[in-house]
Amino acid sequence: MTKRVYLAGPEVFLANAREIGARKRAICARHGLVGVFPTDEEEACDLALPPAEQGLAISRAMERVMRGCDAMIVNLTPFRGPSADVGSAYEMGFMRALGRPIFAYTNDARAFPDRVAAVCGGALCVRPTGEHEDPDGMVIEPFELHDNLMLAGGVLASGGCIITETTPHAERYTSLIAFERCVKSAAAELLR
Repeated sequence: MTKRVYLAGPEVFLANAREIGARKRAICARHGLVGVFPTDEEEACDLALPPAEQGLAISRAMERVMRGCDAMIVNLTPFRGPSADVGSAYEMGFMRALGRPIFAYTNDARAFPDRVAAVCGGALCVRPTGEHEDPDGMVIEPFELHDNLMLAGGVLASGGCIITETTPHAERYTSLIAFERCVKSAAAELLR
């Protein structure tokens, strides 16, 4: 039986997003999966609508597309900060609520606390309890997971895995080495 896999991640914002999507679909096909890149099934937006309505139409379309997928492969590479793309994080929760397996990868192998420290320029304080906090006085999760505990927990509880790869900064959204390893793991699980 064919398994459709939703391919979430910040790559949709790249100038060559369609090319990256085609490369990801080809990798999925080599491993027996049908990759569904978000822009593949996006309906043409009515340009007469106000921008906010156009965005909401895309949101509804992506939820429809995810409902038609058997699983998700998500890129957790940090996007505009120390954590994953917020849209992808929402999509992970959506798929988790549907009971679908989530497989994840990141092209930044550093643990979440290390990435938060880097974004804060190393300006961390230590509370009397020993916990680290950022310049805003917010505690930094000490769990050495690859992203926020809810994202990591959701992936693992769904039966998926998290693949990490250290990639040069300039290739963090275009390298597909970790993605292919993740597809391989997903195929082994989904096609048995």
